Amino acid sequence: MANADQKITLASSRDIPFNKLTLSQSNVRRIKSGVSIEELAASIARRGLIQSLHVRPQFDGEGKETGLFEVPAGGRRYRALELLVKQKRLNKTAPVPCVISEICDDILIDELSLAENIERAPLHPLDQFRAFLAMREKGMSVEEIAEAFFVSAKVVKQGLRLTAVAPALLESYAEDELTLEQLMAFTVSADHDRQQQVWDALRNNWNKEPYQIRRLLTENAVKGSDRRARFVGLDAYAEAGGVIVRDLFEEDDGGWIEDVPLLERLVTEKLKAEAEAIAAEGWKWIELSIDFPYGQTSGLRRLIGKALDLSEAEQREQAGLQDELSELESQYAQIDELPEEVDSRLGAIETALEAFEHRPVQFDEADIKRAGVFISIRHDGQLFVDRGYVRPEDEDLAEPNSIDEMSALKTPEAVGSATGGMEEGLLETEEEEDGIKPLPERLLVELTAHRTLALRDALANNPEIAMTALLHKLVRDSFSHYAATGALEATVRQVHFPVQADDLKDSPVAASVEERHERWGDHIPADEAALWDWLGELDECDRMALLAHCVSFGVNALHEKPNPYGGAGISGQGLETRLREADRLARATGLDMVAAGWHPTVQNYLGRVTKARILQAVREGVGDRDAERIAHLKKSEMADEAERLLVDSGWLPEPLRMNGDDIEVTETDEIDTELKADDDEDHPVAAE
Repeated sequence: MANADQKITLASSRDIPFNKLTLSQSNVRRIKSGVSIEELAASIARRGLIQSLHVRPQFDGEGKETGLFEVPAGGRRYRALELLVKQKRLNKTAPVPCVISEICDDILIDELSLAENIERAPLHPLDQFRAFLAMREKGMSVEEIAEAFFVSAKVVKQGLRLTAVAPALLESYAEDELTLEQLMAFTVSADHDRQQQVWDALRNNWNKEPYQIRRLLTENAVKGSDRRARFVGLDAYAEAGGVIVRDLFEEDDGGWIEDVPLLERLVTEKLKAEAEAIAAEGWKWIELSIDFPYGQTSGLRRLIGKALDLSEAEQREQAGLQDELSELESQYAQIDELPEEVDSRLGAIETALEAFEHRPVQFDEADIKRAGVFISIRHDGQLFVDRGYVRPEDEDLAEPNSIDEMSALKTPEAVGSATGGMEEGLLETEEEEDGIKPLPERLLVELTAHRTLALRDALANNPEIAMTALLHKLVRDSFSHYAATGALEATVRQVHFPVQADDLKDSPVAASVEERHERWGDHIPADEAALWDWLGELDECDRMALLAHCVSFGVNALHEKPNPYGGAGISGQGLETRLREADRLARATGLDMVAAGWHPTVQNYLGRVTKARILQAVREGVGDRDAERIAHLKKSEMADEAERLLVDSGWLPEPLRMNGDDIEVTETDEIDTELKADDDEDHPVAAE
């Protein structure tokens, strides 16, 4: 038994010239890890050798010391010193602080090397962050700290931001109650009290994911990517005294705006300033809104203005941009992923060319005085000015003598006078003694009935003319706002949405319909007679495309509450027929609501149905396991988590599916009725 009073003896240390040292072949470190040799050499050059090398003397074959020493522990420091010698920054005979251990049969040299590497306790990240803070408080800049420790300035900023989290949360992190990722999530708010409230609410909850922490901390803020924030500009908001919270650890789309009332005030002021400038153009009315619902121009007549011609300089610029675009597309045609700078340039060119395509138009001064403008903000934050809409009450249809002339042509007197002297050559009768009397009403109807039937037969035998006539009528219905029956009683009644979701206007399909409508509208003549000639000149492909566009405005797949008593509204059988035919149209066109851009969110579905339906959606979309994981949550938390789970699942609620495509629940078709009773509040179930 060893003597309890026996004291250990530490190995001696001394300075040894570098050229007397050699790296031991027993050093266990073989794989490069951590700080590079170059960075360690730079650190030694800046701060000196902080930790000595551990060495053992080398012996020759006869057991005599050779004067050389091998390095079993400290191999990376040795290589860093070796690099400094090669760079002529350190003399090869420079003394190196070394701890010399004697050779012992009980302690292998390999053990020394392994112990030196595995017994080191890594620095806790919080200690590193606090060290950054201490250096910052003592006058070192972020860039200087980053340079000293061979990290980016962003890493230093992140570390400093972490030290600004509530002290109690930092202590929880030090005690491993919080993960580093969770601590990072708390940095999106500078309010320590709010941080603590969120952690108190989540610490005993199964869902303590970083995204959940961020969501709770920013639930009353507006994202920097919001159309209002982009319209005003983050710089302008900050100059007005607003606070922007940034997430240094995740992509935050511009951060979060905390002072929402200030943002709303800035938006209103800027919109009003824009409206005042546009009002100077002489418009009768202007409507302002951050966003108008889909179809706000329904029932209004749109003016057709004259596009301003490009100047010679603009034409050269447009041609140059087009040439550059073609060259870049050709150069990178075979590359799957474009370089960032090329992708950015392509986007800039396309934006510039689009501006040339959507140039300001000039309106007649008389039209401006009775028309108005809609001013709103596009989804990308750009101002959207939609000029030239005439309300029905502002229409001036009384063109000189037009109404009187049309009325005259519809009278029996006009029919007689329009014959151009048909009576000439007829045998005189006794009625002539009393003059030419108007034709009897019954006879007029009989005659025009003959003409109508003959026209039907003639049109039926001329499909090309029939197509033109149909298109003529449908185009007038789709692009004009006059209620005129005309000679062909065929019509498409545009179906408007009495209720619509907030995101409908900005959906991909709404943009597609609007773009197509504007594209055709730019070419359709305003004059009725010119329209007929123009339609006749279209090729078959364009005629069919225009026909399909016009017919599409009559599609109605809306759910309505049937009226069981008849009269106004739709009957139960009528609704069934409508939905059945809508389903047939969907199958024929290959409609895919997921590809069309719809996916379940809290706003459009999950937050407006019962907990039972939320769980049913998760079961159908991603399986029973995930449904069981969220079953105990409160309604709002369950909806949020379901949105995250279903985002890429392709799940659709029943009203958006086609008949026969119902999704079967994996294990059980019944949802626990207790869940319905556990709802936080009553929510209407989506129309079924």
